[in-house]
Amino acid sequence: MKRILLPLLLLVVVSLAVASPAQQNSIAGHWEGAIKLPNGDLKISVDFTAAADGKLSATITIPQQGAKDLPLTDVGLNNAEVTFAIPGVPGDPKFKGKLSADGQKIEGTFSQGGANLPCNLERKTDPVAVAKEALAGFEEVVNDAMKKFEVPGMAIAIVKGKEVVYAKGFGFRDVEKQLPVTADTLFAIGSSSKAFTTFVLGTLVDEGKIEWDKPLRTYIPWFKLYDPVMTERLSVRDTVTHRSGLPRHDLVWYNNFDSTREAFVRKLAYLEPSADLREKWQYNNLMYLTAGYLTEVITGKTWEEAVRARVFTPLDMKRSNFSVADSQKDSDFAQPYGKKESKIEKLPFRPITNIGPAGSINSSVNEMARWVTVHLNGGKYGDKKLAEAPTVADMHLAHMVMGATNPEPEITGGEYGMGWFGDNYRGHRRVQHGGNIDGFSANVVLFPKDDFGMVVLTNMNGTPLRDLIAQVAADRLLGLKPVDWIAQGAARRALAETAGKEGEKKKAVTRIAGTNPSHKLSDYVGDYEHPGYGVLKVALNGDKLETTFNKIVTPLEHWHYDTFNGGKAADGTFENMKYTFQADANGFIASIAAPFEAAVKEIVFVKKPDARLFDPAYLARFAGEYNMLGQTISISIKGNSLVANLPGQPPLDLQPNLSGDFVLKQVQVVSLHFVSGDQGKISAVEIRQPGTVLTAKRK
Repeated sequence: MKRILLPLLLLVVVSLAVASPAQQNSIAGHWEGAIKLPNGDLKISVDFTAAADGKLSATITIPQQGAKDLPLTDVGLNNAEVTFAIPGVPGDPKFKGKLSADGQKIEGTFSQGGANLPCNLERKTDPVAVAKEALAGFEEVVNDAMKKFEVPGMAIAIVKGKEVVYAKGFGFRDVEKQLPVTADTLFAIGSSSKAFTTFVLGTLVDEGKIEWDKPLRTYIPWFKLYDPVMTERLSVRDTVTHRSGLPRHDLVWYNNFDSTREAFVRKLAYLEPSADLREKWQYNNLMYLTAGYLTEVITGKTWEEAVRARVFTPLDMKRSNFSVADSQKDSDFAQPYGKKESKIEKLPFRPITNIGPAGSINSSVNEMARWVTVHLNGGKYGDKKLAEAPTVADMHLAHMVMGATNPEPEITGGEYGMGWFGDNYRGHRRVQHGGNIDGFSANVVLFPKDDFGMVVLTNMNGTPLRDLIAQVAADRLLGLKPVDWIAQGAARRALAETAGKEGEKKKAVTRIAGTNPSHKLSDYVGDYEHPGYGVLKVALNGDKLETTFNKIVTPLEHWHYDTFNGGKAADGTFENMKYTFQADANGFIASIAAPFEAAVKEIVFVKKPDARLFDPAYLARFAGEYNMLGQTISISIKGNSLVANLPGQPPLDLQPNLSGDFVLKQVQVVSLHFVSGDQGKISAVEIRQPGTVLTAKRK
């Protein structure tokens, strides 16, 4: 017996009517069953539709083969005999069967290429109606859960197949003004934005403009990583699967609005990896920024323009945007909230347009429901095809094992696709991606094989309720025995909060008492720089030091020796960060080491010399001729630096150091110290070298 093959083809519906409209209507509806193959059942579903004039049409769905809503031809019902065919498929597949007397079953034979296979269908309730019925009373669960988790506002949309079966807002988008959340309220979706970035790249793959597995340098020739071998090997797919070898390094971009996206990509050359390429799964927002920048290079448009043109516009997502500033111009947007010392407080909006491709989209559940529909339907929304079905499926596949174990025994696996996490939820394939940004938590969840998905948006910082409420809804839609996810999650949350408070009390156990800084506080003041992270400023504010990094100001408190601790501030990003100052061989404070990225050794910021020593106007005071033992040393200005000219030698470049002196670039052990008189005028220069100091007086 030949094995049945049903290729996935886009076909044109041809309808055939051979009976009265009343008879045809008797078969209209949703049917589920199976074709019995030698190696097991092939599950199918068929949807019959009867037009007003009695004409029948139908589509078939075969989940195991990824076929969905394939149009059928020769659809007919005559004297209880049911027929249909799948056109354009080798072997001329056809079905012929009998409708039972009660109109609830169809028993027959599916024939293809000489093989005759038993096939049965049974009338089932429309899946959309079943889904709606399963969600009866869901509001009560949501409202109770929001109280337990102290979530001000939440919106939820659920899609079954091609239809939105649920869309509702709960609580308040603005607690102070008592403004309610609606299904149209705009929330920040955070890292759920990453799937939009991979989707746009997927459309470029469909167009032949890029290939997932080609090195990124194919498209950005100047691209460079810390490791030159990894530079050559990193592919486009690697940038969106969190397997680049780089840990987060998030403080490079966090609150940094001075660097362009191209500048951020160039900074990657100075960021240390913590693993080899494809060795380890490590979440990395900068790689998603790089993927978004690739979109800009290929399309000649900004990432925002590409997403709007390729996703937002065809899905009529008119109010979705890329900036919290734009959201606040809308008539229906959510305020961000967080919990501080047992109290729910409004938080400031955090602009993240700089890292946009990794997480800056804002949207509503009504508009995000269309995005879910596209992923459930192989890149299509109605009659619009946004991407090829295999490309969309590729995004959902497991490309990198995460290596983590879920604490829930009913949730197994754990891998990352391209912009999507994947696992096995109580025996069902689940694909999802959450998002967290100051004051907002979101989750987009797909059950591709079960043909439903959902969006959960909240205006609460880091709440696990975004995941738990999605699991409650999934259990209902899958017809599973309920698990009290809310109670379990609330218990874990309470334990975590208690542990956090206890841990805070013990934070000083590593502190060495009775020590003092090695220098006076003014010696620590200055600008310290790292080529990837940028400038860390240290200043005196009264009698205490404070740091400024990416415009975030943090007071410092002495911890022990030359280590200082980040104190409480309006922006608590660097609270409890340990900054260790280090001196050079001459005793000058020369650098700061801080664990800005926990997965690698401390990030070292090197102190920059006094800025005046790079100012030509200030350097002019040193220019002139100096006499040493009958020889003339000429000091001149070149650009924003000094040059020394000695008889019989090529010009020597002078580099300022932390003491205010200048080092010979070509001979690092030799320095020049300019001597000033009572009125600050330069009178001589000392040439300091190991074992001797020579003096040249100014002419």
